[in-house]
Amino acid sequence: MPKARKSQISLLDTPYYHCVSRCVRRAYLCGEENGKSFEHRRYWVEDRIHVLSDVFAIDVCAYAVMSNHTHVVLHVAKDKADILTTEEVIQRWHRLYKGTLLTQRYLSPELRKDFHEAQIKTVEATAEIWRKRLYDISWFMRALNEYIARAANKEDDCTGHFWEGRFKSQALLDESALAACMAYVDLNPVRAKIAKTPETSDHTSIQYRINAARVGKTPKRLMPFAGNPKQDIPQSLPFTLPDYLQLVDTTSRYIHPTKRGKVEHTLPTILERLNIEHEQWLTLTPNLKPALNMPQAKKRTLSNMPTTNISNGCKGDKVLGDYWGSGIHSLLSSLLYHTNIGIFTLKHPPF
Repeated sequence: MPKARKSQISLLDTPYYHCVSRCVRRAYLCGEENGKSFEHRRYWVEDRIHVLSDVFAIDVCAYAVMSNHTHVVLHVAKDKADILTTEEVIQRWHRLYKGTLLTQRYLSPELRKDFHEAQIKTVEATAEIWRKRLYDISWFMRALNEYIARAANKEDDCTGHFWEGRFKSQALLDESALAACMAYVDLNPVRAKIAKTPETSDHTSIQYRINAARVGKTPKRLMPFAGNPKQDIPQSLPFTLPDYLQLVDTTSRYIHPTKRGKVEHTLPTILERLNIEHEQWLTLTPNLKPALNMPQAKKRTLSNMPTTNISNGCKGDKVLGDYWGSGIHSLLSSLLYHTNIGIFTLKHPPF
């Protein structure tokens, strides 16, 4: 029996969630179907994800837009929504929806000064409702899926369902689960034999990050990695970009029991293939060297590490089978040996 959405999302347990949406009957409505190409719709989805990351108080950690389904890994940043002023909340909401006549007038300083106290209270009450929606995953996915469905139906001159149902969500309860799930999402095109390497995987967050890294930048519309210049963004992913790329690269060479594709072992490592200058890596990860001697780092073995804990909300996506999940867990421990997460002692090789 399906669980209520509110019971699947608990910010007290974790702010990280993996969400999946599938096209109706799993048809290739964003790929090639019956001789017709709908590949341009994958650009729609990717662009919409970027737009929503600017509007919502929800960070996008990873995404992959496939021909018949979409993956996103999200981080709920409730504190971002809490510090927004009433005016900022309304401005964000109006980027997606029309709002009300009162909220539209409220944004005009000339019209606002004529507001009565009751009108101001009404606007503030409305803004508080919208504030809660700005860190609500259900509203994020609704703003994504409904927009794409309407655009596709308009293009096809038809009505009806585009997605097979509501999105499926999956809680990521520790750093290992987060890293493993992000790698799984970014490697979707490789596993499906659509792309040969992560950097050539179109419509994925890893390609978006790599393209930015090649010019010495960090993507503004994705949650930054630890060590990136944070400016006004206090949250960051709990590992560095080079470590994550190595995790993805090593995982991509492993033959998954239920998937067809993998990266050939004869290829150089992803860091060698990218050929990014040493100075650019320092720009992207300026705090990497201090992290090597973190005094508060703890030495832990896999036996006393928290289990990679993922809820089973995504049916049909056996992301972390026992064998693959434990391999990712061990690999992550090895890759993050010198980061601020802690120092780990491996009991056995990752694969």
